[in-house]
Amino acid sequence: MNLKEKETQSLMGLLNEFFPETKRLNLTKRNQFEVLFILDGLDECRLPLNFEGNETWSDVSSPASLDVLITNLIKGNLLPSALIWITTRPAAASKIPPDCIDRLTEINDVQKEEYFRKRFTDENQAKEIFGHVKQSKSLFIMCHIPVFCWISATVLQNILEEKRNNDLKNDQADDASKTLQESNTEDTPKTLTQMYTHFLRFQIQQSRRKYDGKYTPDVSWDKDAILSLGKLAFQQLEKNNLIFYDTDLEACGIDVYKASVYSGMCTQIFKEETGIILCTMYCFVHLSIQEFIAALYAHLFLDMNKKSVFVHESTEQESKNEAMIDLLKTAVDKALESDNGHLDLFLRFLLGLSIQSNRQLLRGLLTQQDSNDQIKKEIVQYIKQKFEANLSPERSINLFYCLNELNDQTLVKEIQTHLSKGSLSSSDLSPAQWSALVFVLLTSEEELEEFELQKFKKSYECLIRLSAVIKTSKRALLNNCGLTNKSCSAMATVLGSDNNLKELNLNNNNLEDSGVKLLCTALLNIKCKLEILSLCKCGLTEESCSALATVLRSNSSLKGLDMSNNNLQDSGVKKLQNGLKNTNCTLKKLRLSDCSITEEGYKALASALRSNPSHLIELDLTGNDPGQSGVKQLNDLLQDPNYQLKTLRLLKNPAADEACQYVTGIVGKNPLLLRELNLSERELGDTRVNQITALLKDKHCKLNTLILHKCGLTEESCSALATVLRSNSSLKELDMSNNNLQDSGVKKLQNGLENTNCTLEKLRLSSCSITEEGYKALASALRSNPSHLIELDLTGNDPGQSGVKQLLDSPKDPKCKLQLRFLSPAADEACQYVTGIVSKNLLLLRELNLSERELGDTRVNQIAALLQDKHCKLNTLMLNNNSITTEGCAALISAFNSNPSNLIELDLSGNKLGNTGMKKICRLLKNRQFRLEKLRLSDCSITEEDYKALASALRSNPSHLIELDLTGNDPGQSGVKQLNHLLQDPNCQLKTLRFLGPAADEACQYVTGIVGKNPLLLRELNLSGRELGDTGVNQIAALLQDKHCQLNTLILCRCSITEKQCLILTSALKSNPSHLRELNLSENQIKNTGVNHLCDVLKDSYCKLERLSLNDCGITDISFITRTLTNTKTLQFLKELDLRNNNVGDSKKQLRDKQRDSNCKLEVN
Repeated sequence: MNLKEKETQSLMGLLNEFFPETKRLNLTKRNQFEVLFILDGLDECRLPLNFEGNETWSDVSSPASLDVLITNLIKGNLLPSALIWITTRPAAASKIPPDCIDRLTEINDVQKEEYFRKRFTDENQAKEIFGHVKQSKSLFIMCHIPVFCWISATVLQNILEEKRNNDLKNDQADDASKTLQESNTEDTPKTLTQMYTHFLRFQIQQSRRKYDGKYTPDVSWDKDAILSLGKLAFQQLEKNNLIFYDTDLEACGIDVYKASVYSGMCTQIFKEETGIILCTMYCFVHLSIQEFIAALYAHLFLDMNKKSVFVHESTEQESKNEAMIDLLKTAVDKALESDNGHLDLFLRFLLGLSIQSNRQLLRGLLTQQDSNDQIKKEIVQYIKQKFEANLSPERSINLFYCLNELNDQTLVKEIQTHLSKGSLSSSDLSPAQWSALVFVLLTSEEELEEFELQKFKKSYECLIRLSAVIKTSKRALLNNCGLTNKSCSAMATVLGSDNNLKELNLNNNNLEDSGVKLLCTALLNIKCKLEILSLCKCGLTEESCSALATVLRSNSSLKGLDMSNNNLQDSGVKKLQNGLKNTNCTLKKLRLSDCSITEEGYKALASALRSNPSHLIELDLTGNDPGQSGVKQLNDLLQDPNYQLKTLRLLKNPAADEACQYVTGIVGKNPLLLRELNLSERELGDTRVNQITALLKDKHCKLNTLILHKCGLTEESCSALATVLRSNSSLKELDMSNNNLQDSGVKKLQNGLENTNCTLEKLRLSSCSITEEGYKALASALRSNPSHLIELDLTGNDPGQSGVKQLLDSPKDPKCKLQLRFLSPAADEACQYVTGIVSKNLLLLRELNLSERELGDTRVNQIAALLQDKHCKLNTLMLNNNSITTEGCAALISAFNSNPSNLIELDLSGNKLGNTGMKKICRLLKNRQFRLEKLRLSDCSITEEDYKALASALRSNPSHLIELDLTGNDPGQSGVKQLNHLLQDPNCQLKTLRFLGPAADEACQYVTGIVGKNPLLLRELNLSGRELGDTGVNQIAALLQDKHCQLNTLILCRCSITEKQCLILTSALKSNPSHLRELNLSENQIKNTGVNHLCDVLKDSYCKLERLSLNDCGITDISFITRTLTNTKTLQFLKELDLRNNNVGDSKKQLRDKQRDSNCKLEVN
């Protein structure tokens, strides 16, 4: 092709000239032909390949320059369907525009080993030789060149065989198995120069054997021939020519007919084709051989001419050493000046051949140096100084290879020491040390999968210095390194060049939009194969989204993009939408966590995914606020089989995600779509509650109502939920009823409730074991933040003495509309009823008097519900004459049993409780938690059995009741005695046992003082001869009419009882006529009026009087007695009537006659 560089012809004409058989073919028909062009050796092409300057050419039959044809063929303008395969050295490959390259290949490490394994039939030999090559990094790297693999294999095989042959000849059979490493020889090549020197020796020996038939072990050098060949190599290398012709050989004194003698080094290429005649061209087997021979020529030239090959004047230099130093320094300078590095290997060989050990291999060809160490020291120092000039990574690396050829490892060892100590991040490196670091990292035996800037130095300088290392890495971690938009320019350069980067992490650097725009220009470059880009927390806005959208539309290699923690907002997402919806976008993972995105942004993303549903499989929107419909918009896409989206990450906290899955499993719906969630009666435990709170705190969760009734919650659960209340969540209603939260839990909740971010409106804490301290905590919270809570339910808790008041007094804010619920519906009805009566909140009262009100069972049941609630702190309850029935009594007693600790005084007087009611009261009194001190059961129709039951109950629990009022009841024969005995029991606290009204009680005390006994326990009472007077008679009358008085005999002789007083006594007897069997009123002037009053008693059917003594009572007429005895059943009971000493006249005879007629047994005296 180089011979045609100045000709003008069409592409078809060129093809027909090279391949005449294509003349009749129409290669433009894609459906008939597939054309493959192989352009071998691009680095040997002399065409300028001006891709930018050449005109566009698409007609295969129109003539143009060869450069125009080749550039348009590669760009696809000519024969667009054609495939092109180009072989070249890396430096020349940069001439091809990146957008024209589909795939780039090279020999990898596995293929290197495979070559050596296939090269040798002896597996052990192959393993040994490859092991030696791999041990030297400089040799192993060169193995990416196939020719070098061949050279290395040839040299090492030859050396190994020679050593073993020598050992066998010397009868050293035991050492015949020595390996390359085990043989203590200095001539086993370890550097590039040594390898090529051995190769040259081997080729010369092979040439002598082939052409001269000489098989001597020593090399016989043809100095003139090598000098001529070296001159050709050097001069053409300076011109950067790899192919040369007859004229080039002749100019260097080489006979073209003898050129084949050098077949091992210089190969004649000649091919005669039909229809075209090409002249003969020459080249070295490989460019590296040309570079080695050129370096050898430079040393030969110095030996012969005493001056550097670069010095064109005829004057000699002062000394050979100076000439050598000048040669080496000049070569260093010229190699560094080269843009494409075409003198790099030449320099390495040149420096390597200055080492005495290498020159010894060329004894007879090169003169030996006496002051070699001084030369080495000076050139090493010169090279190290060059590092101060901030060389490109490629030039720096080559200088380290040069130092390796000079056997100088000082810089490398310094850096290796830093690496082993881990001190690079705190060390200030010189330019030379930076270069050494690059060299060490790039030549490390371990493949550089990951580069982490923080391990070195978090700075822009470090990024620039190590950019060559970054290029070779697959993953670059540059996060948290204080980088700016300036660093993006450097990274754009890396991404826009040949590199291995698949992942780039720039998180937590202040790149700003300008930096991302620079990166995006590189992302659009065809050479950029980046798949994952992380730009989390980089100070980006919607402008960056616009730039990245362009990248997404460009069919880039980007598969993962993280822009989390940037203030992109909805406007930024809408810019991204333009890229995401484009069918060229192949992004699979997009992370936009904490980007201030709201409902509009979610809608934009959903729209983009509907437009291009085939690629994105993971979307992270954690930490954003989706509004009311954002989650649903995207969640619908998950359910649609047409969309690839598999993971929609909305919840930032893993615990929240756990909760989401748990709830979904229970209710069958995504909780992010719910507004109410009921998890009642599920044993959640603190761990699950913590997960649920994490869910509630996330803005994607829009729950308004959360019901956790009877879920086994504890204080820790309250602490977790308090964080939700502080987080300004959407929660408006929280039900934690029937959980053992206690005061400690409420205090944890207080921390959330008092926070101004808390917008909770309804809180239910029913039956949560909350006491006074908990109520105080809630009151304090309401005072701190009174404006939101409108309903607080504390039913089923115990507020202590002041809890209710604390809460009722707490809301001072006039805007506060808080409704406090302490009571069940029935109790609340009772509370309102009582409040209407007494004009005060019953829960704040300690005494309640509802006496004389017709309550009825319904109202009593309501009051009972109120009494059993611990919010009711009544000490005194008076329900006197309320018509309470047995059912009502049962409800009240049940209430007292439920809440027994507050009531001190109870008055149920005037209610017909009945036997059933009394049994319940007795069971209540046995309850040791019931602390009642005063009980009034006056006029409750209590019977003897009830008295016995009361006595039994008080004996069972004697410690509290100190006063018992049973007035107006009927104790029967033993009731009073049963209870009276308790007063004598020292264990019993009962101090007052009231059976009688005040007057009767006075009489009781009066009688007791006289007779020394309680008259209620007496069956006979004799007060004869005592002046009772009106007061005494009234008291005695009150005592007699009380059913607790069980007197059978009453003797009141000579008590000065008058007619009027007799009326009082007879009235009492009429009230309680059933017990008295004997009455003696003798010697009292009751007269006829008194007798008449007594007859009224006798007429009573309950009267069972047997003896009546009225001796000397001033009676004159007993006709009334006669009529009474005749007309009533009194004669059945009355056995004796004493009327002596009364002036009754004939009336006594009439009474006796009447008695005889009736056969009555009455005895009249």
